[in-house]
Amino acid sequence: MPRPRKWRKVCCLPASNIYGPLNSDVTKDDLAVMSVDEYETIRLIDLEGFTQEECAINICQ
Repeated sequence: MPRPRKWRKVCCLPASNIYGPLNSDVTKDDLAVMSVDEYETIRLIDLEGFTQEECAINICQ
């Protein structure tokens, strides 16, 4: 039996679920599709200066 899912806290939903270079020559193979949890983790680390451990605590509160 799988573990129950926990509620996640995120600031807002991203405008897009695709992350990659802004070049017009990019193919779909060059893009990475991200979950909301992954997007929020990158936002917290890059914009807020959190560590991965702080992100885990913040998202699961």
